[in-house]
Amino acid sequence: MALLSPPPLRSLGKQLSALGRDHPPGAEGLNRRGSLEPKDPRAPKRATLVALLLAGACLITLDQTPALAPVRTIAGDVFGPAESAVSSVARPFTDIPGWFDSRDKLRGDIADLKAQNADLRRQLRITDFGRTRLEEYDGLTRSAATLGYSLVPARVVAYGSAQSFSHTVTIDAGSASGISPDMTVVTGDGLVGRVLRVSRTTATVLLIVDPTSVVGGRVGGSMQVGFVHGSGEVSRGGTLDLELVDQSVAPVKGETVVTWGEGQDAPYVSGVPIGKVTGVFASVRDSSRTVRVQPYVDFGALDVVGVVVPNGTKGDRAVIGPDGKLG
Repeated sequence: MALLSPPPLRSLGKQLSALGRDHPPGAEGLNRRGSLEPKDPRAPKRATLVALLLAGACLITLDQTPALAPVRTIAGDVFGPAESAVSSVARPFTDIPGWFDSRDKLRGDIADLKAQNADLRRQLRITDFGRTRLEEYDGLTRSAATLGYSLVPARVVAYGSAQSFSHTVTIDAGSASGISPDMTVVTGDGLVGRVLRVSRTTATVLLIVDPTSVVGGRVGGSMQVGFVHGSGEVSRGGTLDLELVDQSVAPVKGETVVTWGEGQDAPYVSGVPIGKVTGVFASVRDSSRTVRVQPYVDFGALDVVGVVVPNGTKGDRAVIGPDGKLG
């Protein structure tokens, strides 16, 4: 049996030689099970890993060496400006993503601020409107106390473009509030007009600026009386014409013109301010004088008005008494 062993050994040697020719050394190795398998050409060599570890250890040792502190200082002085320059040059490019983020955030902040500003403006307009209306109500109470008349407060809800008269307004108070035709209508500033007709809940008021309107007026300084005619101008710059009974009298510019009559006689109660004298114009043809009067009331901005009613009037709303208090 010992004589038969050499041939298999020689056969195994030939096979290994053939494998060595087909697969050069280093191309494959033995795994844990003892079989051959190819090596990964991308795997780092053991010598390279050892060299990197030794280099890292050397650098750590050198960094902790006190003797090299001057060298590190010199290197910082030399390379520090260069690093700063490189950083300054690169910063615009590295900050581009942050710039886009900041711009989007700023856009959102601006949109929020615009919305808040619009809301504040709306609140301010509402506040101003409420304050103005309150001032108008306060003006009515003062007028009632000054004139000594009771007033039914009302609001203007329409102008007379759709009505038969050219210069009228509709108020939201009528017969249910104790209002009847030929009652005087005022604001805290002065005379507005007179009531033409009423329904249960509304009333139509003829403004004193209407061309058909005629109001008895008295010049406060001289006590001269006359008739105030409407000119048809509703704008703030519109005027009224006062025709005095005594044409020889020339009122002074700035004098106040008020209504005249007997107490609460219809259609206009006495003592209500109409306006002030702005000028006197003489007619060469008939030697007459026309007095121009600027009304105190702004007829283009009517809102809260008061209708003069007899004291003790009862209705569907509170009445401002002659003492200026709501009753």
